[in-house]
Amino acid sequence: MSADKDSGGSASDYIVHHITNLSVGDGGFWTLHVDTLFFSIVLGILFIGLFYRVASRAHAGVPGPLQNFVEMLVEFVDHQVKEVFHGQSRALTPLALTIFVWVFLMNFMDLLPVDLLPAMASAVGVHHLRVVPSTDPNATMAIALTVFVLIFVYGIMGKGVWGLGREFLLHPFNNRLCIPFNLVLKVVEECAKPVSLSLRLFGNLYAGELIFVLIATFTLGKTLSSFGEPLTWVLLAAQLLLGMIWALFHILVITLQAFLFMMLTIIYLSMAHEAH
Repeated sequence: MSADKDSGGSASDYIVHHITNLSVGDGGFWTLHVDTLFFSIVLGILFIGLFYRVASRAHAGVPGPLQNFVEMLVEFVDHQVKEVFHGQSRALTPLALTIFVWVFLMNFMDLLPVDLLPAMASAVGVHHLRVVPSTDPNATMAIALTVFVLIFVYGIMGKGVWGLGREFLLHPFNNRLCIPFNLVLKVVEECAKPVSLSLRLFGNLYAGELIFVLIATFTLGKTLSSFGEPLTWVLLAAQLLLGMIWALFHILVITLQAFLFMMLTIIYLSMAHEAH
């Protein structure tokens, strides 16, 4: 799929085409990004199916490569949870593991060639397709809001309703005259958590996606209409080289962002659970 093919040859139209979601709705609040939902659900099913298959076939003997990898990953996440969270919660390690793997799989979609899946979708009449769910702020905010709800759940589990209420009303200043001021500070502090979680992930992945699209625009995207010219092959090689260089660096970015999202989730839930 090229700029000439999809949107009249303009580089800006080519970029806009690649960052436009497949949507259903009137463009308002109830608009659904179908591609974000589809790839998020498919990647979630892939994660659950793979880990269930490994767990159901696990044995005490010498593990195979896949079982060994899953066990190492589970032990790594469990170690991070035990280092940060000092309470008792059997659900936190599975939650942290789910966030880490699911977010990583979403981010990993950014390493696919930018025109591969959109071109396949275009062949069946779908003209817009974004394949990286974490480049959609709706997806990152949805995960962050889930963590936000769990912060209050863990706060009640660790401190009780009254203990959590006292923290909102009498912290940081333990004086009844300061209750309005304390309440404003606490509300801002708590609301900043999901916003920072979602925007950090979205911003980094959105920037990475744009760089891949720009590489395609400056090389292959603008020359497919003249595919027989010798310069086209040079630009093809340039795109592959630049794409590989950025992909190698971007592997670190997508892994780090998944790890940070997981760690901040653990830290926020630990802070909510512990009494001050």
